[in-house]
Amino acid sequence: MPLDSKNFPLVWMSYDHGPDHDHNEDFEALEANLKRGAPFVVLTDSAPSEDHEHSQEEKKRTSLWMKKHKAELRTLVLAMIVIEPSPAKRLAFKPFGAAFAKFWGYPMKLASSRDEAMEIAGKLLSERAGSVTS
Repeated sequence: MPLDSKNFPLVWMSYDHGPDHDHNEDFEALEANLKRGAPFVVLTDSAPSEDHEHSQEEKKRTSLWMKKHKAELRTLVLAMIVIEPSPAKRLAFKPFGAAFAKFWGYPMKLASSRDEAMEIAGKLLSERAGSVTS
């Protein structure tokens, strides 16, 4: 099954810092899913990093966007799942996860493969659906 929001409430996000990466597309994808009003999971196979320096303009835009969507992000985004095959890199991401969760308002989970990421996403979404119906 393809990993997309047509089959599963997912958003693919890239943390590619290359000059051709359009972060507007990432914000637009998040906003489209927030507008649906249903819980979803963010997936990425290009993990965020603490050492990437954002421009003042990027920081300001992100901050304003976060303020505007803070409540929705905390309510609707169940987690970001980072797909990282390397056990050493997954271990290195764990300390960053706490800072990530504090900033974005939702946890960062780690998976070794897309299949594992889908299992984690399915579990999170099932748990949310179960808590809503009970």
